[in-house]
Amino acid sequence: MLAGCSRQDPAPPPAVVDATPPAPAAPPSDAGAEISPELAARLIRAHSPVLGPAHAPVTIVEFLDPACEACAAYAPVLRQIELVHEQDVRIVVRFAAFHPGSDQAIRLLDAARRQGKFEPTLDALFANQEAWASHQAPNPARAWEIAQAAGVDLAKARRDAADDQASTALRVDAEDIVALKVERTPTFFINGRPLINYSPDTLMKVVGEEVARARGTTR
Repeated sequence: MLAGCSRQDPAPPPAVVDATPPAPAAPPSDAGAEISPELAARLIRAHSPVLGPAHAPVTIVEFLDPACEACAAYAPVLRQIELVHEQDVRIVVRFAAFHPGSDQAIRLLDAARRQGKFEPTLDALFANQEAWASHQAPNPARAWEIAQAAGVDLAKARRDAADDQASTALRVDAEDIVALKVERTPTFFINGRPLINYSPDTLMKVVGEEVARARGTTR
């Protein structure tokens, strides 16, 4: 379940097999180098939901699909990070509509954000994912019922979800996904560095290292 969901692109042609023995691989790093300033400018947009202190020294940008099982599995890990580093970490959410029906759920989440109901709505959609996000037969209408139970004003949310602002947010997220080469969900960037070796422990470790660096301490 933690393996992540991939972009639904056609399979590439078979690669040509090289008989040359590969060179020994270098030990993998948990996070890559900082991305360029031009790409870093695409990580956070004005419409992006932000959880945690706005001026926290450590920023986690998560690209997620609300229909992705791995994203739901990582949600408690992110909540734990919020609790452990409540003054030092903020989480910025970006969306990747990789599954059928995800675009409608993302519009709903954007509408919930405008009502100050983003986090409880996202948590409710994750907790009830099987009820609305079957990859074979998605039922986005059920997501609205779940959002209402989480406190969303549905009449206002339906108007907001259909407006140009929501359409623009979807388009910008899709463009940034391509530019940043986001191929699966969840994808994490921590202070502009992409997380490479995915696991809950690795995510918490890299975040802890960034918090320690920001505080001028060592771990």
